[in-house]
Amino acid sequence: MGKLQESVLYYHGNEEKGEREVRLLKSVLIRMGVRIKNIRPEQTKELVGYLAGLPGFMEQEQKGEGAPAIHQDILVMQNFTSARIDALLLGLRKAGGAKGDLKAVLTPQNAQWTFYHLYEELLEEHEKLAGK
Repeated sequence: MGKLQESVLYYHGNEEKGEREVRLLKSVLIRMGVRIKNIRPEQTKELVGYLAGLPGFMEQEQKGEGAPAIHQDILVMQNFTSARIDALLLGLRKAGGAKGDLKAVLTPQNAQWTFYHLYEELLEEHEKLAGK
């Protein structure tokens, strides 16, 4: 069985992040051979598993209706080894991108959540780590 394609679900919600920073982030992913799936605001009520293309996940009926705003960038990594996560984080740091972005690895648990629920969990975790 071959190696699964690494991919990132990328949500751009930080209006303060300029187009140049977004291009830097995406260029690091492209150089690493990582597939990028851009998540749009109207998709935040979709299940993460559906957005990641996992089998058995269906599109939600009320997509986009009343989708809450997310004002941060989010990266959700799929099919990454620990070494590749480290390489990605180092590449992003060197490029000056992804500072302050919320990051997660796709798991069987968070695949069941809506993208917005994942955001809420990441935000809570981020605030706990920051001592807020």
